[in-house]
This record gives sequence, structure tokens and C-alpha cells, in this order.
Amino acid sequence: MKIAITLLALLLVILQYRFWFGDGGLMEVHRLEERVANLQGQVRSRKDRNRALEAEVLDLKKNLSAVEERARRDLGMIKKGETYVMVIEK
Repeated sequence: MKIAITLLALLLVILQYRFWFGDGGLMEVHRLEERVANLQGQVRSRKDRNRALEAEVLDLKKNLSAVEERARRDLGMIKKGETYVMVIEK
């Protein structure tokens, strides 16, 4: 009888170990849930960025003044008769 109880207790310990620390165990499930939450946050942020870029592309396609503004800001372009002034901060 003592052998059976010892074997059952040993089996219980092994099963508990697999439940907490084994493949697919509680610790791994918790780690994977955190990873999923992290990835979902990255997806949300990238979707927001994609929406902003899409809006900018549509604006550039439809609005000539947006193209001019972008060229002035990014390329330093000026119109005829304008004087370009660059301010350099220390």
C-alpha cells in the first residue's frame, strides 16, 4: 500500500511539474500571452502609421500645393524672386 501511495505522489509531482514548467505549461502560456499583447501593440502602431502615410499620399496626389510645400520643406526649393535664408543654430 505504501508503494502505491508513493508512486501516486511521485506521479502527482511529475504532472504538477509539467503543468507549471513543461511544454505548453502555465509559464509558457503566460509568456506567449505577453508576446501576443506586445505584437498587437506593434500592429496597432503600424496601422496608424500606414493610415497617416496613405493620407499623405492621397494629399500629394490631389493637391499641388501639398507637393510644393513638401518640396520647400524637404528639398529647400524656392520660387522665382524669393530669397532663401538658412538659419543655423549653435
